[in-house]
Amino acid sequence: MPSKKIKNLKTLKEQYFKWYSQELNKDFEMMVFGERGFPVVLFPTSMGSYRENKDFKLIDSAQWFIDNGLIRIYCPDSVDKLSWYNKEIPPAGRVWNHICYDQMLAKELVPRIMYENQVSKVAVAGCSFGGYHSANFAFRHPEMVAHLFSMSGAFDIKSHLDGFYNDQVYFNNPPDFLPQSNNSELWNMNIILGTSEWDICRVANEEMSALLKRKNIKHWLDMRGWAKHDWPIWREMFPHYLSTIVK
Repeated sequence: MPSKKIKNLKTLKEQYFKWYSQELNKDFEMMVFGERGFPVVLFPTSMGSYRENKDFKLIDSAQWFIDNGLIRIYCPDSVDKLSWYNKEIPPAGRVWNHICYDQMLAKELVPRIMYENQVSKVAVAGCSFGGYHSANFAFRHPEMVAHLFSMSGAFDIKSHLDGFYNDQVYFNNPPDFLPQSNNSELWNMNIILGTSEWDICRVANEEMSALLKRKNIKHWLDMRGWAKHDWPIWREMFPHYLSTIVK
């Protein structure tokens, strides 16, 4: 992560960063909203960019928390086009590219965020495939995550791999590795799984909730009314979930 701001887009509360990631071996981009407050890493949806959550007004839904210095939101880019959705390379390469992304988060981005904000953990959140990214990172690195907010997330990525499976897939597929994980920090995490009656990922969330129940991991399966898998319900969910950080 860069030591200085590259460009100030609008105010001190909205910043753009670009730096060279050693783990990804490429330039990486991110937007940050807010000057202070508890840090929330907010992932984009499938193949989305660092601008997506702003463009679809998810950031607007959290404006009160940002303006009052309660929350600081970090929107990193994704590498989905190089990893899970990259049909131009073999499945093993897709998994490896995601692992590089995970290592960038765990070794470069999140430690810097914790240092900047003087916290020992962060919150992670995301909608749809961003829900996968937030859950996978939280369950792989629970020592770094205090809050997990998955909104209409899907958690099983095996369908992206054309039948390919190895240990690297296992350790990036929460329904597989989580049952065997005994990291004590899992039981200290505030976990919210948001879904709705018409959500295409409803079953995935119900299954993840059942898995967490079997492990006696406290969480909230938030089943909303007759809403579709789309931004309007996520814009309702996000500020509600943020309120559990600052209550």
